[in-house]
Amino acid sequence: MLLRKTTIVVLAILLCLSPAVLLAKPVYKIGGIFSSTGRASFLGDPEKKTMEMMVEKINAAGGIDGHMLQAVIYDSEGDPAKAVSAVNKLIHKDKVLAIIGPSTTPTTLAIVNFVERAQLPLISCAAGVKITSPVKPWVFKTAQSDLLAVAAVYQHIQARGIKKIGIITVANSFGESGKNQLLAQAPDFGLEVVQAESFGAKDTDTTAQLTKIKSAAPEAIVCWGTNPGPAVVAKNVKQLKLDIPLYQSHGVASPKFIELAGDAAEGIILPTGKILVTGLLPEDDVQKKILEDYQVDYQAKYKGNVSGFGGYAFDAVNLLAKALKGSNGDKNKIRRALESMAHHVGATGEFNFSAQDHNGLAPSAFVMVEIKGGTWKLIK
Repeated sequence: MLLRKTTIVVLAILLCLSPAVLLAKPVYKIGGIFSSTGRASFLGDPEKKTMEMMVEKINAAGGIDGHMLQAVIYDSEGDPAKAVSAVNKLIHKDKVLAIIGPSTTPTTLAIVNFVERAQLPLISCAAGVKITSPVKPWVFKTAQSDLLAVAAVYQHIQARGIKKIGIITVANSFGESGKNQLLAQAPDFGLEVVQAESFGAKDTDTTAQLTKIKSAAPEAIVCWGTNPGPAVVAKNVKQLKLDIPLYQSHGVASPKFIELAGDAAEGIILPTGKILVTGLLPEDDVQKKILEDYQVDYQAKYKGNVSGFGGYAFDAVNLLAKALKGSNGDKNKIRRALESMAHHVGATGEFNFSAQDHNGLAPSAFVMVEIKGGTWKLIK
C-alpha cells in the first residue's frame, strides 16, 4: 500500500513538471585548472575568464547535443602540488568528462600521470614540448611548443647573420625544455651557444649571470622564461649596457611583460601567436575573423585586452566542444575525436591532431614581433 502511494506521489510530481524539464539531458561537467592567482596569474586569469565566457556562449546556443556544460574550475596558483590536489578533485569528486589546463608546464607535467591513469582527456594550455612528446594517449595541448618557438627565433637570428649567442633560461621545466631546444637546434642554424646561464623563477636580479654572458662576447642573447623573471633580465641587460639584440620566448607574449619591463622592453624580439597583432594581419588570413570575434567578445565581457594565453583556453574549449558532439559523454569517444581533429582553425593556429601529434600546430602558428613604443610591431 505504501509503495502504491509513493508511486502516485512521484507521478503527480512528474505531471507538474514542464516538458522542458522532463526532456532535459544530463549536464556535461568539464574541469579547468588555471593559475588564476599568484605569479603566473597573467597566464591563468585570462584562461579562466575565457573558459567561463565560452561555456556561457555554448550554453546560450543550446549546449552540446542538448546537454548544457558546467565548468568546474580550480586555481593552482602556479603550484604543482595544488594542481595535483585539483586534478584529484576533478577526477574523483566532480567526475568531469575532460579537463582544460593547467596554465604552466610544471603544473601540467605534475598531473599528466593522474589523467593518464584515470583515462580522462586533458587539453593543456602550456607550452613545454614534454607535455605531448612523447605522445600520451589522453594528453593534448593548444599552446605552440617550444620546439617551434626556438626554430622561429633561430630563423630570425640566422637571417641577421649572427653566429654566437648567449642563453639564459628559467630554472623550471619550461626553462629546461626551452634550454634543451636552444642547445639542440643551434647547430642546425649555424649558431654557437657561447654561454648558458639560468635564473630562479623568483629572482629579482640576474646581473651576475648576464655579466658571465657578456664576458663570452655573444652577438645576441636569448632569454627563455615566463614573467616576472624575463622582465628582470630585460632591465638588467639595459643596466649593463649590453648593446646587442635581446630575444625572449613566447612565454612573455602578453601586455604584462611590457608593463613589467617598462622602457627595457623596447627593441625586444619574440615569437607569438597572431593574436597580439590581429589588426596588422592581411584580410585573407584565415585566423583574422576568429581572432577579431574573440577579442570583441572578451573585451565586451571583461573590459580588458586579450592575450595569447586566453587564446589557448579559447581553442581548448572549442576543440573539446567539437569532440563532445555525438560522444554521449563517453570519454573514449571524446579522446578519439580529439586525436582525429583536423583543419580546425583557432586563435592559436590551425590544429591537425593525429596519433603521432597531440599538439597539431605547424610553424605558421608563430609570427615574430618587436616591441616598439610600448606595443607590438609585426616583423614581416
